[in-house]
Amino acid sequence: MATIRGCNLPEDLFYNIEKHVWAKTLDGGVLRVGMTSVAGKLAGGKLNAVTVKAKNIGQEIKQAKSLATVESSKFVGPVPIPVSGIVLRANEKLAADPNIAISDPYGEGWIAEIQPTAWDAEQGALVSGADGVAKYQAKLEAENISCD
Repeated sequence: MATIRGCNLPEDLFYNIEKHVWAKTLDGGVLRVGMTSVAGKLAGGKLNAVTVKAKNIGQEIKQAKSLATVESSKFVGPVPIPVSGIVLRANEKLAADPNIAISDPYGEGWIAEIQPTAWDAEQGALVSGADGVAKYQAKLEAENISCD
């Protein structure tokens, strides 16, 4: 895992840098999605709630549309979905402890699992690997964002 300006950025994820969200491929073509450590920092470092609307389970959400809502003392807003997909399930652990989305954003703090509906067409809009981390680093430096 790369640490850039105090932000953890694993190279094995696909990132939408502008929206600070990630996707990870699981078995069967399913994607696990969540917020980056950068998103947690920008939200104020402590969350009051992370909510995936129950009506979204089983529904298709188009790329960049709201998958969930994050609430903190500094921010209330959407968590956009990195690629279009059918929401299979939400991370139920977030209801009891929304801050695991910040303390362990790439592990226990994932937000939802989806079945992508346009992965081949849309994954090109995401970045990954060492090149993706370098592009994320450029954004953090350009906007003077740090997770320290």
